Amino acid sequence: MTKKGEVAGTSPTKVDLKDGETYYWCACGKSAKQPFCDGSHKGTEFMHLKWDQAGDEPRMLCNCKQTNNPPYCDGSHMKLSGDPAVAKGGGDDFD
Repeated sequence: MTKKGEVAGTSPTKVDLKDGETYYWCACGKSAKQPFCDGSHKGTEFMHLKWDQAGDEPRMLCNCKQTNNPPYCDGSHMKLSGDPAVAKGGGDDFD
């Protein structure tokens, strides 16, 4: 089982991803630029997740770092709190 990062937030961030752009998702949870990497993982066992975006699309990116489909939110943050307002996380698009 792969170790998951620290919880950086209890809701995802909606990002308008742009075709041809390269993105670096924070996997450690320590970045000050969530959900993106700022290099804070240096010296840890974590590494950012890099991807080249194909096509323009809005997506919900995970901030809780517990997703099983990184960098995308899969709703895992809903297991972190019993508060429905926190669990909803600003959107229902968890694919």
